[in-house]
Amino acid sequence: MVSVVKRKKGNGIFYYLKHSTSTRQKEIYLGKQIPDDLEERKKRFLLDFYREEWIPKLEIIHKNYKDEIKRTPKQTIRQNIEAFEVLFTYNTQRIEGSTLTFRDTADLLVHGITPSRKPEQDMIEAKLHHQVFSEMLKQEKPLSLKTVNYWHAKMFNKTKPQFAGQVREYAVYVTSSRAKFPKWEDVLKLLDDFFSWYKNISGKINPVELAGLAHIRFTTIHPYGDGNGRIARLITNYILNNFGYPLLDIKFTDRMPYYRAQEKAQLQNNEVYFLQWFIKYYNNSNRMFW
Repeated sequence: MVSVVKRKKGNGIFYYLKHSTSTRQKEIYLGKQIPDDLEERKKRFLLDFYREEWIPKLEIIHKNYKDEIKRTPKQTIRQNIEAFEVLFTYNTQRIEGSTLTFRDTADLLVHGITPSRKPEQDMIEAKLHHQVFSEMLKQEKPLSLKTVNYWHAKMFNKTKPQFAGQVREYAVYVTSSRAKFPKWEDVLKLLDDFFSWYKNISGKINPVELAGLAHIRFTTIHPYGDGNGRIARLITNYILNNFGYPLLDIKFTDRMPYYRAQEKAQLQNNEVYFLQWFIKYYNNSNRMFW
């Protein structure tokens, strides 16, 4: 937590922002008075504090990953991508309530074997997600509302046709979250702002940070009646893939801290809380490239 420190020097009073962890601390001067935009300054200060830790490691991961790709045969790269597509589809669907096991998912997507006694909806959505994800990895079009609406429509047109590819015009709630999502009347404007923000900032901050910010901002808008998390995780990997970084698979078994990080960021209106979790998770998922 960022704290405000008050110090007296001579006849003057001076204010500072301070934040510390178990390994380091940082302090910056605020002024002789507490500024009106204190909360925004706290957010920027906290983000800068953690960027100093994140960026060097993320750059090492990027370099070592590129070196790994260069020395890996193209056929092996394709096989690795295909394996990731199956694993990612399993976890992203499982997070959202699919009953398919990893073996069910692999048999269905790789061997065309239909699992017995499993809901047809789970199988259809797994197949369609796999198709969308595979297509997304080859996509050269810029990220846009048209693009994500297309992903959503293709993913749900057979199981949830009533809202597939349609931005919501009603209120939504998530049973397991205390977060409140924007009014439907504001969603289109928020989406327009989101894609303008992405276009303007893309290439100006580290791609992993960009992917994390895009994820939390998109899920906070919550533009669809269902499938927001799946689309956010697609956006995350679209960005990572576009900038040549390793892809990210958020595991079903890690869903609870993932949920908590999103909820904390949304309730406290501070994206850094999600970024802390997201980038730590990304780094730990890519230990082989440290």
